[in-house]
Amino acid sequence: MFAHSRANCRPAGRGTPRLSIATDLDQSARDPSGTILAASKSTVRRALLRHQKSERSALLPWSRARQVLSGGSMHRILLVDDDISLTDMIREFLELEGFAVEAVYDGSACLGRDLGNTDLVVLDVMLPGLSGFEVLKRLRQNSNIPVIMLTARGEDIDRIVGLEIGADDYVPKPVNSRELVARVRAVLRRTATREVIQPSDITVGEICLKAASRNAWAGEHKLDLTSAEFNLLEYLLRNVGRVVSREELSAAAFGRQLSLAAADRNVDTLVSKLRRKLGPGADDDQRIKTVRNVGYIYALPSA
Repeated sequence: MFAHSRANCRPAGRGTPRLSIATDLDQSARDPSGTILAASKSTVRRALLRHQKSERSALLPWSRARQVLSGGSMHRILLVDDDISLTDMIREFLELEGFAVEAVYDGSACLGRDLGNTDLVVLDVMLPGLSGFEVLKRLRQNSNIPVIMLTARGEDIDRIVGLEIGADDYVPKPVNSRELVARVRAVLRRTATREVIQPSDITVGEICLKAASRNAWAGEHKLDLTSAEFNLLEYLLRNVGRVVSREELSAAAFGRQLSLAAADRNVDTLVSKLRRKLGPGADDDQRIKTVRNVGYIYALPSA
């Protein structure tokens, strides 16, 4: 949930410049790191109104402002969270960054929507009725739409379970608006690249990966892989016989910048899960070997 801000906001007097929306929100709705804090909706909306009247292009990057003003296409995001105040503020931040955002407040409403025109779902774990995990499981039965989970800070188990059942990434609560926007763009960028570029298929030993359809087989057995697991396996196979770092694998699996991935140990969980699904190699040894203090290597199959 939100942390509560007690920042002092002195009203502007004579000779004091009027605060921009970014300053207003920094003082009353988020901390200096960009974490969204408790603030009344009216505060945010008043700041938005002032901004729309006089300073829209100053806050939005020009390319985004031009896109909005010209009516150009925007990425469409579905936000699923039962906290209405949080949902409204996240939506307003994302809209300021040039995204088209719709919101629903429970899992059933999410599953009941036609997601054909939706580019990404931001899904809270703790939902009334159907949990975020159950919603994700049902989505993955017939859809590969990118999903970013919102999880309680410090709840590593939520992140691990979410990644294992098909989440593309996660963002902890309290929500850092800058981090959320960065992760949304990274996932969308990875998805767009996947759609435009048609990389070659890969076969290493009995493991066959079809890049276009994002399917993989171990011999005649089709592997049931999550999106992150597929990304991880593809990166390892394209670098077979070469040691790759955890940072590289995390960036490949989740689309994160290396600076953000450096401390992320969830890639170890993904590797462990992938090992179990792949099974041992022909020599009854692990296909993915650990290189201590460095990372992992997908071993070349025996001749």
